[in-house]
Amino acid sequence: MTARYHHALGPAVLAAGLAFGPGAAAGPDDDTLRAAMAGEILNLDYLYTTRREYIILAKMTDARLFTMNPETQEVEPSVALSYEFVDDMTIDVELRDDVQFHDGTPLTAADVAYTYNWIIDEGSESHAQSLISRWLDRAEVTGDHSVRFHLRAINPLIIRDMAQRVPLRKDGTYHQGEAPDFDAMATDLVGVGPYRVASFTPGVELVLERFDDYFGTPSEIGNIVVRNIPDMGTQQAEIMAGGINWMFNVPLDVAQNVGMRPDIDHLAGPDLRVSFIVLDAAGIVEEDGPLTDLRVRRAMNHAINRDEIAEFLMGGGASEGIHTACHPVQFGCLQDVMRYEYDPERARDLLAEAGYPDGFDLDLWAYRERPKAEAVMSDLEAIGININLRYVQLETLNQARAAQEIPAYIGTWGSSGVADTALIARVHFSDTSDRHLSGDAEVVEWVMNAEETADQDAREEYYRNVITRIAEEAYWVPLVSYSANYLVTSDLEFPLDNDGVPRLQNARWR
Repeated sequence: MTARYHHALGPAVLAAGLAFGPGAAAGPDDDTLRAAMAGEILNLDYLYTTRREYIILAKMTDARLFTMNPETQEVEPSVALSYEFVDDMTIDVELRDDVQFHDGTPLTAADVAYTYNWIIDEGSESHAQSLISRWLDRAEVTGDHSVRFHLRAINPLIIRDMAQRVPLRKDGTYHQGEAPDFDAMATDLVGVGPYRVASFTPGVELVLERFDDYFGTPSEIGNIVVRNIPDMGTQQAEIMAGGINWMFNVPLDVAQNVGMRPDIDHLAGPDLRVSFIVLDAAGIVEEDGPLTDLRVRRAMNHAINRDEIAEFLMGGGASEGIHTACHPVQFGCLQDVMRYEYDPERARDLLAEAGYPDGFDLDLWAYRERPKAEAVMSDLEAIGININLRYVQLETLNQARAAQEIPAYIGTWGSSGVADTALIARVHFSDTSDRHLSGDAEVVEWVMNAEETADQDAREEYYRNVITRIAEEAYWVPLVSYSANYLVTSDLEFPLDNDGVPRLQNARWR
């Protein structure tokens, strides 16, 4: 679903329009899409990266055994033709026989087995290791184009993990010398995706060209150039001067202002990221503190004007107030739970019932979207809670949380673009997570039970219990879902997918 917005340009944006970017103008004349990314791009190997920019790049340069349909969230074949559970602990996967790496080498079962076995090797240091080693014991070649996966544990997300996290590498990629080379694919990536790397200057520019021997549906645009432009103002200037065609993670006000130009569109679509306040219901930081009282936690839920925050601070037509500890489109995120409508008067009554008619002092930590954090602070102060907003860098917040110094914080979670409640529940409600501040052992048990069964009906019931309990006990204050805001030149058609992951390989010229 796409929304377009047209608003008056501010003077700062008009001034930015005087700048001009280097090189040829972006556009269809040379069949080159030029995109800007703020995050520094230093390593092209998604086995050793995690950030959103790297996910976007890996969608273009790599392919996996399976893929996720972003509209239906169903697993579909990719490099693999099919899979079969031989038994609970064994999966057989049949591969296509027409897949080539970017250097022309045919892909075989040996490449797939090598990739997976390397990931779970304790010495690999792959960022995918913790995820895949949860369920994989080893991968075995059973034929030129068939692989058997021997499991160490039942896990309902195995095929999704294969579809989301494991780009395929050639047999021996990281073992060309005496010692493993973790940077073997960092700058000279050889993948099997729809685009191959033509050139790469780390931190400056990545040039991709369409791979004509790609096994799947070919992309329509011949070349994609990704430029590192950290400053949002410079990105604005570039898109208005014709130096780039595409920019993402655009602040709402910027997207609305620049998007009024006749040659630039503001696109807004859904994103699986959600925002919430985690409350120290267990009294980890302050034993018998105000947040251990259910009435206080419910008061805080009633105090927040979620819909107003979504409309005016997140915006773009896709953000909305949420009432559950997960994204509403995720599997298992049942919506028939206790809701706390915006009701400041009810909130003040609940505080008085809890013995805090004059409120109390609370340190509220936050690390992103300061205007949203300040709106939350304002709503809570309106019912009498005196907020000390601790706005810090994420690393600082993580350290303080690990040290059990945070009574309440505004968190966000994107679930890696996977529409399954497991991706948010496993991190925030496990018995080993410092994010779990409820102290509710039964919630932990339900989350772990859901992780240990492949029965989807049973999983859904476990998550129903989890989400219902979190709502009734007000362990969190759910806030809003996110909107993904883009600016694109009007000659570019850029489809937006429901999972919020940008797929530049699907763009086309109008």
